[in-house]
Amino acid sequence: MATAIILWPLVPRILNLPSPQLLRLANESLTLRIAERDRALQALEQVTNERAKTEEMLRQAQKMEAIGQLTGGIAHDFNNLLNVVVANLERIERLLPDQSPLLRPVKDAMAGADRAAALTHKLLAFARNQPLRPVRVEVNALLGALTELLRGAVGGRIVVETNFSLDLWAVTVDPNQLENAVLNLAVNARDAMEENQSSRLQITTSNIDRSDAIHIGGLRADQDYVMIEVIDTGVGMPEEVARRAFEPFFTTKPLGQGTGLGLSQVFGFVKQSGGHADIFSKAGLGTRVQLFLPSLGPERPQPVSYEVQDMPGHPRSQGALTAR
Repeated sequence: MATAIILWPLVPRILNLPSPQLLRLANESLTLRIAERDRALQALEQVTNERAKTEEMLRQAQKMEAIGQLTGGIAHDFNNLLNVVVANLERIERLLPDQSPLLRPVKDAMAGADRAAALTHKLLAFARNQPLRPVRVEVNALLGALTELLRGAVGGRIVVETNFSLDLWAVTVDPNQLENAVLNLAVNARDAMEENQSSRLQITTSNIDRSDAIHIGGLRADQDYVMIEVIDTGVGMPEEVARRAFEPFFTTKPLGQGTGLGLSQVFGFVKQSGGHADIFSKAGLGTRVQLFLPSLGPERPQPVSYEVQDMPGHPRSQGALTAR
């Protein structure tokens, strides 16, 4: 009786205890909430990473734009000064007799001025201020004719492979500058590869429809493109090096073995042509460079409109339909 009296106040609490079924439902609900929270955190982390990546791309683009403006201004002023030097050297060379001992130093100075002119040309290419002569170009034909030159440039031990799209669209670019760009990429790939039987340089072409261009950073959604890929089996680059690969004067080669203007010249030419360039590389896994050039696109049928023309001797309601 005493125990009953003591436990009597606890009876309401005992009756309010949840049943095993209610505990199971509560546990399942809690598990679902935890899973939803984990998914929300994962989505937030993904959005944060994408935002950080976008901000990094924006900062890189702004930096490249600033470097391009500075480089273009310096190259333009330097080129003006160089023209004065070259003009006076040419005048001195004409005035000197053939047997003059000063003729050799003047010719050496002219050779140095020519190299400086080539340097300013590369700088102007990066700054997108070089004069271009764009014409309609069939990329497969141009690269096919360039293949033998590429084989000679990279050496006989490096295998050059081509994989061209059969229905490749035409582009409007400067063909000479496009050849120089591909040659620069090939030589850069050669320097990253050892001349052995496993070294390969692959050049591919493909169409990028505007529906696919939406998903590629740097491309316009209302534009068709032709993509040229240059892939090598070289030593590759770390991520921090690949991010700076297109910057002028940036090079990992020893002093005196490279100016660091090859890739920057390619970047400037593609950008000036209205396209985009990307580079993907990992240490030990080779490098892939993609050039996107604005294309004329597939031959899309033109819309045809019709008008009604009166036929002699007939009312207008019986006119003929003619296309225009």
